[in-house]
Order: sequence, then C-alpha cells, then structure tokens
Amino acid sequence: MSLTRRDFARNSAITGAGVALAGSVGALATAPNALASYDTEGSTEEASADAGHGVGYGPLVSDPKGVLALPAGFEYRVITYSGRTKLESGEFTPSNHDGTATFDGPRGTTLLVNNHELKGPRANWKYPVPLTEGLVYDPAAAGGCTVVEVRPDGRIAEWVGIAGTSTNCAGGRTPWGTWLTCEENSDKAGVNGMTKDHGYVFEVDPVDRRAGRSPKPLKFFGRYDHEAVVIDPRRGHAYLTEDAAGPNGLFFRWTPPTGFEYGHGKFRKLADDAGVLQAPKCFDSGGKFVDDLSRATKIGTVYGVDWVDVPDRDARTTPVRKQFGDGEVTRARKLEGMWWGDGGAYIVSSYAREESPVQHDGQVWFYDPKRRTLTLKVLLGVNPDPSEDGAFDGPDNITVSPYGGLVIAEDGEGVQHLFGATDSGRTYPIARNELNIGTAQEPEYSEFTGVTFSPDGRILYANIQTPGIMLAISGPWKRQRR
Repeated sequence: MSLTRRDFARNSAITGAGVALAGSVGALATAPNALASYDTEGSTEEASADAGHGVGYGPLVSDPKGVLALPAGFEYRVITYSGRTKLESGEFTPSNHDGTATFDGPRGTTLLVNNHELKGPRANWKYPVPLTEGLVYDPAAAGGCTVVEVRPDGRIAEWVGIAGTSTNCAGGRTPWGTWLTCEENSDKAGVNGMTKDHGYVFEVDPVDRRAGRSPKPLKFFGRYDHEAVVIDPRRGHAYLTEDAAGPNGLFFRWTPPTGFEYGHGKFRKLADDAGVLQAPKCFDSGGKFVDDLSRATKIGTVYGVDWVDVPDRDARTTPVRKQFGDGEVTRARKLEGMWWGDGGAYIVSSYAREESPVQHDGQVWFYDPKRRTLTLKVLLGVNPDPSEDGAFDGPDNITVSPYGGLVIAEDGEGVQHLFGATDSGRTYPIARNELNIGTAQEPEYSEFTGVTFSPDGRILYANIQTPGIMLAISGPWKRQRR
C-alpha cells in the first residue's frame, strides 16, 4: 500500500518535518528529537566549540601508551589484539576487526561476536580467520567472525564462529540473541580465487557452537555489498544497508513470509526466495520524488517512504542497485551502520561527494516503521581539515547508548574518534585513536569499528580496525543532559 500525500502531511506534522535551521549545534538543538551536529551550511568550528558546553565527559587526555585518548576518569583494557592474543585453538586472533555486538553468556560471562573484514584470498592476509572444521563456507575466503568470552574474573577466551566468508563488515544483533554477519563483497565463484558466490548474510549463534555448523547463506536477504542489518522485533521486518557506489547504494526492507515465526535456527529453514525484498522510494512533504538522501540539508527533514520490489535479489546478471532506473528508488552514498532503538532503525550515510546531489561528511537517519518516514537526525558538514582534532566526519558503526543518544564510530579522514550525539542536539568526543600506523612525517590512524555496550551498560566495547584491537572502555558514564 502506498503512503498518500495526505498521510505523509499528517505524519510530518507529528515528526517535525519542515524544520529549517542553520548554524551551530546550539541553534540546531531546537529541532524536534534531533541528534544534531550542524547542517551543511553551518560552521564546523562553531559546532566543535559548542560541543563541550554541558555535555560529554570533558577533553580527551592523551595516552602515554599511544593507543587511546580518553576523558579523565576513564580507562581502557585490551581484550583481543591481532597477532598477539590467541584463540582457544592456538592460532592468533584474526585481523581487521569490524562490526560487533554483545550478549549475555553463561555463568555471568559477556559474549561478543566480532566480524573480521578480510577481503579476497586467504594468502593476502597474515592473520585470516582459521578454517575451523564444520564452520567453513568457502575455504578460499579469509573473513568470518570470532566469538570472544569475557569472564567475571577478567579472563578472556576466543573461538571461531564462522569462517570462509568475505569482507565481514557490519551486521546486526537479533532479538533472539544471535548475530547476523554481513559480507560487504559480492564476488562470484571464480573471481578473486573464490570457490562460492559471496555477498550474503549469515547467522552466528554466540552461545550454541553447534548451531553454526555447515554455514548457510541467507539468500532471501539478497546478494550485494551488505553493510548492516536490524530486525524489527514487533513487525518482523529486516532492514539492511548496502555500501556501494556507481550508482549509489540502497536501503532495503525484507518482509518475512506470512506466518513465519522468528527464533533460533528458523532462518536456515527458509527458501532462498522467501519473503519479499524491497528498496525505498522517498518523497518530500510536497509529494516530490527524492532521488538521493543527500538532498537533505536541514536537521529534522522528513521523507515519506514507499517500498519497491527488487526484481532479482540474487543479482544473477545485474547488481541489485543497477536493476532500478532513474526515478524508481532513492539512493544514498556510503550506507553504513544501523542500530535498532526507540521503535525504529538508525541508519548511517557516511559521507557524500561529487556523486551525490549535496556534499556532506555524515548523516544519521531514523526510519519510523509505524509512520513509514525517514527523519534526518545528524548532519555533519564537510570537515575543512580532518588532520586537526575537533570536528567529526565519516560516521560508520553506530549504537544507541543506555545513557541517552547515540555513540558513533568515526571512519573519516585524519584523526579518528568515538563520539556521542545527545538527544538534544550536541556532539562530544569519547575517545581518540592514538595508534599511529603511518610514519612520524605522515601519520595515519585506523578507523574505529564495532561500537557496542555490554548488556549491563557499564562497558563500552569498540575496535581499532587495523591492526585489529578490541578495547573495553569503562568510567563514570552518566545520563547526558538535554
């Protein structure tokens, strides 16, 4: 059923459409429900200066160990380190940590499923995911997931959750306590040494090691460069992002078959063409079609969303995003992390340049499934000097904080941060990567990934992707002021 213009006008009044604000964070804080930074016409310097007034945890203190700068009173612990820590089987922890989620484990433990974004043949990587018997999809591929157990006494254990997958980037936690890991690579068998088709989603059970044997791709979610996925626990839809360009990627909705009941092992029983996979078609409050989400330049912008069926979800001859012509679907550049919270899905578009209608250095949208609307919550203007500490750019992995607002992993240029965005429109730094993997003359800092809180909300876990380090951050967390 299409969303009529009258329906959208009514929904817009509820969610705050038409908010036209410009300038610094202070001004943008008046946007209804905005997790605002600043709009693309605003001042980066103003936004950065305003961010410290009454929110956050104060300035970051440089780390004498050269790993992680944190606010005073906070500390970190290294949980896994590629090439240094080892799995239960004796192999080294794989490299290139990415998307992560936490789960309550047995006997008071915390379990984390950690993606390893390793693309192409295994020979290309010093520390690929080990090919554990029974858990391998394609023995030629280097990626996969490990499961990390943090015990109450502080001891750590790690084992393989799935192996032989490619470029495991983000993913998503399910309401029944499993992890959906996403391949951000759609090489077919015979390409780059692969022996099977890639570009799929797989399910990993952190508690039941037997559940992941003989990995099965969940082909009903489509074959493309997957980034993240979330499940609507009430309506049963899955929402997925695609990180691709030429043309820009898509945001998808999967509707399960009638009568399908979610739960452990249920996805494996579905047919490859089960349910319906659709892409969005957005329009503004005047009913005008929106071709790309980067058209929005104001916090509080609201678009209505219709859904269009994907013709060939397995992309046998044509990539999914290329199966639609101009005017048929709404695209976005660098669709990245997602997280379910507040009754909907938070969705990141990391940046947009010349290939998008309007340049920006990051957006976070909120999809409301009840009203079928997308609302722009965070908008980062183009960072004028990423090598300087202060401004944020290139949001990627994201989580909803138990202390209010969002915590976002930065994958931009230059300096890399974990930063927060409050529900009243302020941004603030939480951590800065100080591990220089470049040279003194030309420093380089890897992106943050896998940002997620422990089930009790006391620990913030995050990864430095290269070389592959999982960190546990603790300190005086507090509810952020409005």
